[in-house]
Formats: sequence, C-alpha cells, structure tokens
Amino acid sequence: ELVARAIQGSGDRRSKPFVTVNCGAIPDNLVESILFGHEKGSFTGATDKHTGKFVEAHSGTLFLDEIGDLPLDVQVKLLRAVQEGEVDPVGGRSTVKVDIRLISATHRNLLQQVKDGRFREDLFY
Repeated sequence: ELVARAIQGSGDRRSKPFVTVNCGAIPDNLVESILFGHEKGSFTGATDKHTGKFVEAHSGTLFLDEIGDLPLDVQVKLLRAVQEGEVDPVGGRSTVKVDIRLISATHRNLLQQVKDGRFREDLFY
C-alpha cells in the first residue's frame, strides 16, 4: 500500500481520491456489490443504493490489495471496468462511467494461478 500511495502522491491524480480495497477480506457473495455498487432492492438486504469502490475512486486511484483472491466471475467484471472504463452496478439498468488509475498487489503467485485457471490471463497481462 505504501508504494501505491507513493505513486498516487507523485502523479497528476495526487489531489484526487485514493481508495483501498482488501479483496481477501470481502466475502465472495459481497465482493461484486462492494466493488461495483448496487441498486436498492437488488438483493436481500440491499435497503439502500451503494455506489461501489470504483465510483468512489472516480478520477483518482483504486488500490486492490490481494487481487489474487478475487473470484473468476468478478475478474471478468474487473477486466471490463479496466478496458471499457465503466462498471455495471448489481441490479442496475445502465453502466456507470469511471476514470481510475488501478494499482493492485497480492502475495500470491499470479503466474501460477493463471496456469491453474484461478486467475484470468487477460487480466494478468
């Protein structure tokens, strides 16, 4: 996280949001909602709209710690967010544009996870 903060502090986004997410600490059933947001009523317990970490980091930096812990289905949405600059909130009817710098870290051997089919190759590169 210190390196990510140093990158944030030295770039043109230094005065913009810096949002940190520990992907390994989020239960699998909540990770999509926490990262991409959700609409009110989109699932049991969704009593309010939640914007998600990508929207919180808009125009700034999103630091995903332990990215190697993300489930494969969430990796697909993450790749789309990075490539297209937009996210689909859970239960949402339209996409939300985001402009972020993404920095990630993990203690896992991602190359081995790619070989084992647990991490997407296109997200790795």
